[in-house]
Amino acid sequence: MKKVIYALAFTATIWGCKAPQTNVSEDQPIVTTMDLANVQDDKIMVTVDPGQIKTDTITFYIPKIVPGTYSTANYGKYAEDLKAYDYKGNELSVTAKDENSWRITGATRLDKVTYWMNDTFDVPGEGGIYSMAGTNINKDNNFLLNLHGFVGYFNGLTEEPYRLEIIRPKDLYAGSALDLFATQEVDPNTQKDIFSVNRYFEVTDNPIMYAAPDTASFKVDNMNVLLHVYSPSGKFSSQDFKPAMEKMITAQKAFLGEVDDTDKYAILLYLSATPGEGDAANFGALEHHTSTVVVMPEQMDLKALNESLTDIVSHEFFHILTPLGIHSNEVHYFDYNDPLMSQHLWLYEGVTEYFANLFQVNQDLISRQDFYDRIQEKIGVSKNFDDTMSFTEMSRNILEDEYKNSYYNVYQKGALIGMALDIRLRELSNGEMGLLDLMKQLTSLYGKNTPFEDEELFSVIEELTYPEIGEFFEKYVSGTTPIPYDDFFKKVGLEMREGEIPVGYFLQDPATPYITVNASGEIVLKNDLPLSTFFEELGLKGGDVIKSINGKAYNVQNVYDLIGDSANWSVGDPISFTIIRDGKEMEVKGKVVEPMATGLRLVEIMNPNDEQMELRHSWLKS
Repeated sequence: MKKVIYALAFTATIWGCKAPQTNVSEDQPIVTTMDLANVQDDKIMVTVDPGQIKTDTITFYIPKIVPGTYSTANYGKYAEDLKAYDYKGNELSVTAKDENSWRITGATRLDKVTYWMNDTFDVPGEGGIYSMAGTNINKDNNFLLNLHGFVGYFNGLTEEPYRLEIIRPKDLYAGSALDLFATQEVDPNTQKDIFSVNRYFEVTDNPIMYAAPDTASFKVDNMNVLLHVYSPSGKFSSQDFKPAMEKMITAQKAFLGEVDDTDKYAILLYLSATPGEGDAANFGALEHHTSTVVVMPEQMDLKALNESLTDIVSHEFFHILTPLGIHSNEVHYFDYNDPLMSQHLWLYEGVTEYFANLFQVNQDLISRQDFYDRIQEKIGVSKNFDDTMSFTEMSRNILEDEYKNSYYNVYQKGALIGMALDIRLRELSNGEMGLLDLMKQLTSLYGKNTPFEDEELFSVIEELTYPEIGEFFEKYVSGTTPIPYDDFFKKVGLEMREGEIPVGYFLQDPATPYITVNASGEIVLKNDLPLSTFFEELGLKGGDVIKSINGKAYNVQNVYDLIGDSANWSVGDPISFTIIRDGKEMEVKGKVVEPMATGLRLVEIMNPNDEQMELRHSWLKS
């Protein structure tokens, strides 16, 4: 998963739970019906028919957690009026065990379970659920069906086949990587779409977005890519994003080579019109085997959106390597309601985030200096976390209060672990082997259907590579020693040198804003931080209260709008600030300039030797 708050990055994997089959059903699949045509009070009716049950009691679950987000979601709390019926239409006894599970008595007579399901987008704070893992019910306009937020499962029956029957308005169409098995007319205004999958994992692994038809498709090698877009105001269409997505995925396929055998991929893009006001308020993407759900603000301009999508979707696509392709037992046999967590977040999210940046310089989508700047930013952000914390210990305990706030560091130091490991592998192999080569070996050894033992992975990698790699893991990943980045940079001819560094308009880095909020809720330029060239050129000073920019008022209530709106600015654009300085209101006009600050910047050294040049080329271009 990758979570973004405008320019800030934060990524999820959906895996199934393989459990012993203690309650074997008849030959018919478990049939789930979702009625999108008869929305009541912003809720939809869900019906689940399990077929014949062989035990007198059975438990019905709605997932508590989505693996990869590494936080508790409790989707069951959005289910209302859950009932169980026998074959004669009589109610059976249902006892709620907790927010996400219900015990049904007399299950040998169970015909179906029904419940009303609410969505998360219009719940205050979205219930703490990331928007890309959330759900939307917008009658006659949009239904974002992250199916783990609608469809439940019975204990012991997760390996049974499912049939999804979705009744929908005729003018809304499904975007999904799932094949549409059949569609039937229900009445003049509605259709029933039917999808078939092999087990519950495939239910959760295949999101569906219903919206007015706005799709684009393209083919990269042997892979068909579908782009399905929902833009509430009609500001954007799928064709606006197709060129950037096609360029990006073409470059990714070239980077990956034969390791990727995905034959189709769906990008479901939901654009939020009023973030935080009854609509999705946090942004990023959630990955699946053959698709990703992306949520972004509609207010961004096309250039900024395409740049963000390149970073976000590329991260999700690289998850085909890990954990979709390489993962431990904890992931493969994931329990949606009582999970054990793997210790290898450095691999699942960190290496994925590293590749999402490396491929861009490798395929000439960004410059080498752009890549170095990204690495430097990750180092800076990672320093806000405990740099001596064992990464494996943090990963294994990520759901615990002591560790859960460190999750964002997975995309910072986790990616830096990948970088350092890549450089070390190339150094030891004289440039012949890098991290991508290792991932290809692990894919051949395991693959998506064969999980590894969590405690054995480091030993396996050491056997595939060098004893020094085992020492690397023991010291910097499972151990508590901070990574000596300068030592690794020296190997490839890089150094930190004083100079001008690019920064954001209102953020020096994701953890260091140029602005703060006073007791009155006003936005104020900080006076304890040297201001960037952007503020200096305009003549702004620390302590200035920002009342409005280009006529739009800002305060604590819409501070995120300020960051989002600035993403649409271009160098040379006219700009006008209304500020209060020393108690007096004044207007400051000028032009947008590129924000720069003075500091250390990761750059190439002046006169690298041949060994450094060769290793750098191997690292970035081979």
